[in-house]
Amino acid sequence: MGYIKAETVLPAEIIELIQQYVDGKNIYIPRKAASRQEWGTGTRIRQELLARNQQIYADYLAGSRTSELASKYCLSEKSIQRILRKIKS
Repeated sequence: MGYIKAETVLPAEIIELIQQYVDGKNIYIPRKAASRQEWGTGTRIRQELLARNQQIYADYLAGSRTSELASKYCLSEKSIQRILRKIKS
């Protein structure tokens, strides 16, 4: 996420009003509800994680132990167990 200088997009009156509450601090202004997107919508991360999780499950069915999978995929054993539970159901 990049930052935009307030002076370039907001009128001086608005900046002065904001400064009464957060002088010199960084603040986050959320998107309007109508323009919000679900997590991962703008990238391929959802598909990549799904493919990874399916591979974890395939490795598990092939005989890999959760500790081996955790090491192979750089995840905790609890995360591996959660992924396996989710795919099984």
